Amino acid sequence: MSTSSTQSRGINRRINSVQSNGRITREASGSRRKPVTHSDAYTYALRVAYLHYLLQPRQRRTQHVPAPQQPIQQRTSTAINELFKDISGVKDSKSTRLPHGFMAELEKRLTGVLMGKERRPEYSDSAVRRTFAVFYNAFSEKSFRSRMEKDRRVEDLVLIFFTSATKELQKGKAPGDDSWKLMADRHVALFVRLISTAMKDQGWVRDRPELTSRLATLESKLLAHDQDLAETSQRNGNAGGTTVEVIVPLSYEVKDMPLVQVVGRIFGLTNTMLQSDINKNKPVWTEKAALQDLKTYQNHLNLNTKRTLRSDDFDLEEAYELWRKAEGPDLSQMMLAIVQSNPDLAKSTPGSLPQLNGPTNGSPSTDLGYAEMARKMSDQVENGSYVIDQPVDMSIHENESPERVNDAEARFTFIPPDPRSYYRFILKEALSFDLRDENIQSSEATTDAASVKLLSKNSRDLLNEICSRWRVPYFSRIALFLDVIREKFVDQEINLDTLDTALNNVKESPTDNKRSSAVSGITPGFFDRSKWTVADFVLNRQVLSSLHDALKRDLYEATQHCYDQKPPPIGPVTYVLDNHIYNDPLFERNPEDDEQFSELVRSGLQRKTEELYETFLTKEIPEDQEQWEFYHVIQLGKAVSKLAERIHKRYRKNPDVVGVDPFMVLVERVLPMYAEDAGRMIERIMQVAQEKGDEVPIQDGFDLYKELVVIRRTHGDALPGLVYRYHLCHDVSPLTGNETSVPFAFDVEGVLAEFVWRWIRMTDEKIVGWVDQAIKQDHFQVRVQHADQMPTNDQRHSVSVIDIFRSFNQSIDQIVQLNWDDDLQYAKFMTALSKSMGAGLARYCETVEQRFSREMDRLAPEQEAAASRTRQEKWVQLARDAWNNKEKIEPFQFFPEAWCPDWPSFVKLNNIEYAIHQLDSLEHSVNVDACAEVIQKNTPPVTQRQRKVNNYVFTIKIVEAEDLKACDLNGLSDPYVVLGDEYQKRLAKTRIIYGNLNPRWDESVDITTQGPLNIIATVWDWDTLGDHDCVGRTSIKLDPTHFSDYMPREYWLDLDTQGRLLLRVSMEGERDDIQFYFGKAFRTLKRTERDMTRKITDKLSAYIHHCLSRSALKSLLSKGISISTVSSYFTRNRPQPVPQGPTQLDIANTLKPLFAYFDDNFAIMKQTLTDAAMVMVMTRLWKEVLVTIEGLLVPPLSDKPSQQRQLTQQELDIVFRWLELLFDFFHAVDEETGLANGVPLDVLKSPKYHDIQSLNFFYFESTENLIRTSERMASATAARQQAQRNRLSAPASLSFGGASSLVALPSTRRSKSIMLSRNLGTMRKAKEEKRKEAQADPNDDMILRILRMRAEALKYLRDRSRQKERLAAAAAAELIVRQSLAAGSGGRMIGNLPRR
Repeated sequence: MSTSSTQSRGINRRINSVQSNGRITREASGSRRKPVTHSDAYTYALRVAYLHYLLQPRQRRTQHVPAPQQPIQQRTSTAINELFKDISGVKDSKSTRLPHGFMAELEKRLTGVLMGKERRPEYSDSAVRRTFAVFYNAFSEKSFRSRMEKDRRVEDLVLIFFTSATKELQKGKAPGDDSWKLMADRHVALFVRLISTAMKDQGWVRDRPELTSRLATLESKLLAHDQDLAETSQRNGNAGGTTVEVIVPLSYEVKDMPLVQVVGRIFGLTNTMLQSDINKNKPVWTEKAALQDLKTYQNHLNLNTKRTLRSDDFDLEEAYELWRKAEGPDLSQMMLAIVQSNPDLAKSTPGSLPQLNGPTNGSPSTDLGYAEMARKMSDQVENGSYVIDQPVDMSIHENESPERVNDAEARFTFIPPDPRSYYRFILKEALSFDLRDENIQSSEATTDAASVKLLSKNSRDLLNEICSRWRVPYFSRIALFLDVIREKFVDQEINLDTLDTALNNVKESPTDNKRSSAVSGITPGFFDRSKWTVADFVLNRQVLSSLHDALKRDLYEATQHCYDQKPPPIGPVTYVLDNHIYNDPLFERNPEDDEQFSELVRSGLQRKTEELYETFLTKEIPEDQEQWEFYHVIQLGKAVSKLAERIHKRYRKNPDVVGVDPFMVLVERVLPMYAEDAGRMIERIMQVAQEKGDEVPIQDGFDLYKELVVIRRTHGDALPGLVYRYHLCHDVSPLTGNETSVPFAFDVEGVLAEFVWRWIRMTDEKIVGWVDQAIKQDHFQVRVQHADQMPTNDQRHSVSVIDIFRSFNQSIDQIVQLNWDDDLQYAKFMTALSKSMGAGLARYCETVEQRFSREMDRLAPEQEAAASRTRQEKWVQLARDAWNNKEKIEPFQFFPEAWCPDWPSFVKLNNIEYAIHQLDSLEHSVNVDACAEVIQKNTPPVTQRQRKVNNYVFTIKIVEAEDLKACDLNGLSDPYVVLGDEYQKRLAKTRIIYGNLNPRWDESVDITTQGPLNIIATVWDWDTLGDHDCVGRTSIKLDPTHFSDYMPREYWLDLDTQGRLLLRVSMEGERDDIQFYFGKAFRTLKRTERDMTRKITDKLSAYIHHCLSRSALKSLLSKGISISTVSSYFTRNRPQPVPQGPTQLDIANTLKPLFAYFDDNFAIMKQTLTDAAMVMVMTRLWKEVLVTIEGLLVPPLSDKPSQQRQLTQQELDIVFRWLELLFDFFHAVDEETGLANGVPLDVLKSPKYHDIQSLNFFYFESTENLIRTSERMASATAARQQAQRNRLSAPASLSFGGASSLVALPSTRRSKSIMLSRNLGTMRKAKEEKRKEAQADPNDDMILRILRMRAEALKYLRDRSRQKERLAAAAAAELIVRQSLAAGSGGRMIGNLPRR
């Protein structure tokens, strides 16, 4: 166990025993103590201050005693001339001149003399400085200085100095007074000595012995009638004499008594009143009386009487012995000081006195010893050391009887009857005066202590003197000082900083405390409070307890203001409590008291929070409920949030304040009250608006939600147990596991979701108008500042598409910025917005494509001229062309935009390409997949029968037609297809295929219906003149029940005239799904882009077909053949020469017009189209080239024989050479850099390109070999399909229809689903899978197409067609069964919704 605790228990036992006897309790002592009056305290303080004046070391002053006059020998002025005459007689040489640089050194020495820096005492005389100053002025003249630098003669310097000194010393002298002459010689001698000293210090003496000898001789002659210049006889203006120290007698005036003046200021008395009291009591207040008080006190101490402290007053005997041991030497020192101040007391005072070390007679050594002792004692008094390092106590007088007190008062002159009480009274008065005195400067603030005012130095000196004279021990001083500080703090006369400074001063040891204080100068051995008297120990404990209560009251008041704008600091109070109260071993801390105090603070803060909230309610909420608006709820919430944020920031680092978290108290009380009131007010506001037939503004609902979310999040962060109503699945909190979670007062999202839906409906109504307005204001021009500026890719789209997507992003941001806290509702919001945006994009695509079509279908100048002709002129021209067998192809030519500023068609295509990329970015930012996942997770699984689809999306692909009727005079037709419904409403139209009876369109259209729909397909022949001719009609019924498996089907529809039409139909249920809406929007954009691109390439395709036709091939082969090559009948038996075919150059030259045509149009397109759009157009043209070449080689796939003739080997080589040249042209490799600037290589080498290349292997094979190869490939394909079915995947297959019936063949491969087109990533992935599938699954289609040109293969073609139909039907049926089983099992997806 620690020593301090053992001592503390011993002290406690001692205190208890003492208090039980009633010896030093406040009640007992108070009954016997004579109250200290203001007059008595003043009187005793004045006595001590006056005694301090009497005993202070006597001041001494220096007094001059003149020397006796001596006769002065006169000297004539010719003496100096004689001196120089003797010197000038010496032969001049280099060694007699002054060294180089001496003038600068002399100037420095002269400056030192004038500024008093010369070390020699003879130069300190004022007359000498004055003479040297006059010479310095002459020396500084430029002409004299330059002459001296040149001659360097010492005689010139001395003469000039003598002249200057003579003029200066003659001033003020009578005409007959020659006393100045000797003074002039003396000053000249000083100047000569200065020159010699300078040469000696710089080491120039060894080189110039003659000059040194001259100077020494000159100096000795000048001082022939005088003594050394440094003697005292030469000082004081040559007056001589000595100085002596004499003691200054006491004046007995108050102005010379500093401590007396301090007493007067403390007690409010003037110097006159003080002087009067001192004069009246001067005979009594003497050194002798002070000495007698000390001797009397010493006798009582030696006799161990009750006049001094005894062992019973201490808890430990060791403490008493330590105090008693220190008292004896201190008393001796004090009595010695009194005797030294008045030596006569040693003779007149009876009894023994302390002896001084050293002789005691009146010899000079005695005086010096007394002066040294007095000086040391004076230093001790000034430093406050000797009077503090000797602690004694008179507090035992408290315990004496009144009779003994009166006896002591009669016997002591300077010591009061109750020194403790008197000292406390004076200490209190001194502290009060210093705190009020504005002239006392506060201590400087540091990092560890604030700027405070405590006791001034004068007050500390007075108190130290009083303690020393009254024998108040150090521990009593500490206890009384703390008691006075406590009283001042309780009475709010001092602040917390002053209290902290006072307590710190008490704690500091004498070695550490460099500053004087009221309790400084304490013996280190007495810092252990176990060595204190019991009375001081008890008083110290009472002071700590009282300070603790006062600090706790201040702490409580400070905590009750913690919600104010500028609350009082709590840290200083807790710092004082922790460092000065709780860390003190004397203070016994009770944990129960701390808990009660924390509860008290908590209760007070709760009341404060309620008052603050009531203040907010009164300020923000009107009394009339009819005037309530969301604005008031928002303002109330902002006030609460601002308060919570401020309190959280204030107490973020130190949340615990005396065991209470102010932020938690605020959140627990205010936020639930606000939530409850907000719910009721919102309900009332909406009810009033409904009664009035009004609607609350949408923006008010949004602003309110944002504020409520902030408050709810603050509540949730502070109270982790809080959960929101829409997240509740059970009554058990996920944090504790056994407690019911506290929900928010109301479902914020459920109440305010209607505002979001209103805004979405409003957006949906306006979005088509936004699109129309954007198109109306757009001129579809590239966005360049100057007409001659080449636009960048970012400048090649117009402003309409930018404005539309800016509107889309703003709409999305409006929802995102709400930070909606319900993932399911947020996903539904985004789904609704995606539907609206899809409708807007569909409107944009429709309008732009219509304008694009009108611009692309413009008439050429020749066509416009032909259109202006009369009907008769048109028929005449047709007859003329028919007679001349005219078949001329006029290539379509694009015009530069600069020539036709009203034709911004290419900009429209750029807009569609830009819209696709912007929609893809929007899809990623909305996080479409996550939204769909959340909706699916929160939607219960339904079976196929339970699922109800209201809308169905049919995708009809118009693939091709066969054996169409010829409507033109040339035996061909220009067919296109129009789809319409049963109400004759046009639904779609394909492009025109010129001069073809077996056209292939490969165009798709989406048709949305809610039930069965009859579709009529009409094939028309385009005519330049007159009405278009009908080629044939057919119809198909789109019934959703027939497509319940959602598998694509192919239909060969017989036309009512002749021929048939192939349609591929698939169906999807239009779902309220965000992925579906984005996929539909992407497919709309891609289809528009594809159609617009096709319209561009269709303008060029006619010339492509012309250049790559069989007629062009025939024309190329006919070159070089003449009549001479034809054999006559008579020469038919001779060997005929082999006809030479066209060379490689001829073949290449055949394509030059086509390449030039491409270059001209590509250059025009490049001015406007973006790089991506340009590649897209070139890719489409490459596909057109492949289709054209494929048509040259083989007929289309069918089960009927074809009339097309198979090419010869020479013709086949020419076609493949064309293909090679076109491949290189579209790849566009730069010869210098080697970089490809055209279509990428992987796009050029498409599956169709590989199919055409494969024709080389089978084209000239026999029919039997081709049939065997086809059978092997069919068997391999069937095996792969069976393996794929085993892996639960469907193979890709092409099916045929019957020749004369309507047959629906379900394909085993899913068509291009909308869900696979929801972003660029899924579209690229689907295209890549299709490419891989085509490469991994080779088929015999090309062989079958070759066999169509072989009449002997007709039977095999029909058998192979029926086999494909059976395989496709079986695979489709199995796939339907598997999908039905998979759909019935269902599944549940999990995941959260990441926000934008």
